[in-house]
Amino acid sequence: MGLKASASRLSLLLGALHFAAPAFSADLMQVYREALSNDQQYMAARAAADAGREKGPQGLAGLLPTVSATANTVWNENKYNGTNLGNKVNASRDFNSNAYNVNLTQPLFRWQNFMQYGQGKLQVVQAEANFAQASQDLILRVAQAYFDVLYAQESLKAVRANKEAIGQQLEQAKKSFEVGTVTITDSQEAQARFDLASAQEIKAESDLDVARYSLRVIVGKDSGELNRLKPQAELKPPQPASMDKWVDAAVQDSFTVQAQQAAAEVAAKEVERMRAGHYPTIDVVANYGRNNSALSFVGNDSLETTARNIGLQLNVPIFQGGYVNSKTREAVANRNAAEATLESAKRTAALYVQQSYLGVVNGLAQVRALDAALISSISALESNKLGLDVGVRIIIDVLNAEQQVYVTRRDLARARFDTLLSQLKLKAAVGSLSEADLEQINPLFEAP
Repeated sequence: MGLKASASRLSLLLGALHFAAPAFSADLMQVYREALSNDQQYMAARAAADAGREKGPQGLAGLLPTVSATANTVWNENKYNGTNLGNKVNASRDFNSNAYNVNLTQPLFRWQNFMQYGQGKLQVVQAEANFAQASQDLILRVAQAYFDVLYAQESLKAVRANKEAIGQQLEQAKKSFEVGTVTITDSQEAQARFDLASAQEIKAESDLDVARYSLRVIVGKDSGELNRLKPQAELKPPQPASMDKWVDAAVQDSFTVQAQQAAAEVAAKEVERMRAGHYPTIDVVANYGRNNSALSFVGNDSLETTARNIGLQLNVPIFQGGYVNSKTREAVANRNAAEATLESAKRTAALYVQQSYLGVVNGLAQVRALDAALISSISALESNKLGLDVGVRIIIDVLNAEQQVYVTRRDLARARFDTLLSQLKLKAAVGSLSEADLEQINPLFEAP
């Protein structure tokens, strides 16, 4: 009996501890680190970067020597029928002949190879810039998906609070109508608002499901509960507080601009590489070979020869059917296109950083205004409820006030998340967004 009682008390204690334990929730950094290992788009970018880095060794290979070797062995069956000094001769000999040859070529002057070497180094720079941009994009996509889930939760919470408040007003309107203190219109208006709130709740639940799935696509699994943005989280203005400085930095340091700058330089070197089709080439060539075969059809004599040679080889192209000229014109057109794309990338970077800067500055102002508006809306709601109780307001006034509080809460949540995202986008526009920036804003969130 004592053992059973002890076991029962232990079971109750464990149950109480389990009930008291806080539910686990994932923070922004945990979600981001999961995405680093599971996001397929990021993994594809990383593999593309590994492939791009190989352009360097490939370009260098054109300046280094090439060595090739060949070998053969041949079985020979020979028969000789003829006369020798009037005597009829029938002879045959079967033998094996062997040979091998080693060739070395060291380019001394091949202008196209020098250009290709320069292109290889630039293509590595381009690959690194593209991967750095993909890393920044991952941070932004994780933050966007994370914030979208939190906003959907806040929106659903506001919708349900609004629905509950309208439901209370609906019950009150029905009771008041029964006793004859309000008209049927008030009751119908409250019912219409309640039905609308029910429809909004269904949509808000759907939006939350979609937001959670979007985050799962990036992270590779369901992240569960997420840390929420603190109600009094302080959002900081951009530093430096000068849009022009941010624009200048974006035009110079944006990874998109850096990648396109490298692409433009690659295209310029391609023009020189194509023109080099008209230039002569000079190589050092060396050869070593041995050959073993029969000396004659009769007897067992064999012949072994060894060849060693080294020298310079000059090749002068004279006419190739206009191919080189056509490829050069094509390369010039591609260079012009790359230069135009580079200028477009700079203008886009400037526009993007301006939008992000204004998103932060205006977002902070909007958050302050909506904070004040929420306080005013709540005060107005309380006043309308009091007015309804004393008979100077009608139910429609209270319902409108409830709707205003709901809309303001929703807009405030959206403004706060948009401002945070704009801060990250602003740093991404100048190529400085990193994991450290997520670590900096992660303390703004807390477990629900």
